[in-house]
Amino acid sequence: MTGKITTREFWIKEPGRGALVDGSISAPEDGSVQVRTLYSGISRGTEALVFRGEVPGSQQEAMRCPFQQGDFPAPVKYGYMSVGVVEADPGSGTSLQGRHVFCLHPHQDRYVVPREAVTALPDGLPPERAVLAANMETAVNASWDAAPATGDRVVVVGGGVVGLLTAWLVSRTPGSETTLVDPNPARGAPAEALGLEHTTDLAGEGFADLVIHASGNPAGLRDALTWAGDEAKVVELSWFGSREVTLPLGEAFHSRRLTLKSSQVGRIPPGRAPRWSHRRHMELALRLLRDPALDVLITGESPFRELPSVMERLARGGDDTLCHRIRYDS
Repeated sequence: MTGKITTREFWIKEPGRGALVDGSISAPEDGSVQVRTLYSGISRGTEALVFRGEVPGSQQEAMRCPFQQGDFPAPVKYGYMSVGVVEADPGSGTSLQGRHVFCLHPHQDRYVVPREAVTALPDGLPPERAVLAANMETAVNASWDAAPATGDRVVVVGGGVVGLLTAWLVSRTPGSETTLVDPNPARGAPAEALGLEHTTDLAGEGFADLVIHASGNPAGLRDALTWAGDEAKVVELSWFGSREVTLPLGEAFHSRRLTLKSSQVGRIPPGRAPRWSHRRHMELALRLLRDPALDVLITGESPFRELPSVMERLARGGDDTLCHRIRYDS
């Protein structure tokens, strides 16, 4: 293959405004593959912050995603939930040509990346569901950082995609009781589909063995500290961007000897890093997604041509969207 191939790419042109623009790629060489995108997913929390221009200056380098172009706040090409089919793999060895793959790549209809940047989907995982892979990676890290024990009473605050996936994982701990807390009654249906107990609020304080916060709302983190019992751990999954968070650390935080621990997906936890590569991590996330019950987390789909208006709507918030999938029609 020779010459340039025209692409369509989604760029944030300025905070709050995106557009599809023309780009181009060169044919892949040995060690690279060409992918035609089938679906991408919108990571609503992080991408909404990026779309609104709310990445703090101190975190702009850390927040760069693989294959990002441009710089924060804009213009920037951002995103990291892409599923496609390999159109060309000129390298030696077992070919990926024709295989469905996941890649941490911005929203774009075709791209060329190093071969090691894509992960083949396992048997039994449809590409439509594989857009959840990055969220599942985050949930896996959260479950490792939380380390629930047999019989624990676990509270997960926030019923977005990451909160639901994390609750689903930790609820499999033998003998544990996992409760999802989200004030939105609409979160009850996906929670039930995943076998989770959902409530819009909890009475009492100081009763949970483990609390995981994923609401993205500072009020949710304050509630998490209230519900954590003596010597309990609160794991923070939310990323607040440039917002400041005020917490009541002068109340029961010290007398209960609580631990507030951050969790994020960019690093493998230190105790696992000697054995777990990022590829092994991604392969685990993809295997976990083979459960059809997880389709409940995808609550909408739009064609690629509508992505600018979809991002604008989702960035405003205020609806019941979980994962919104983008479809790339051939």
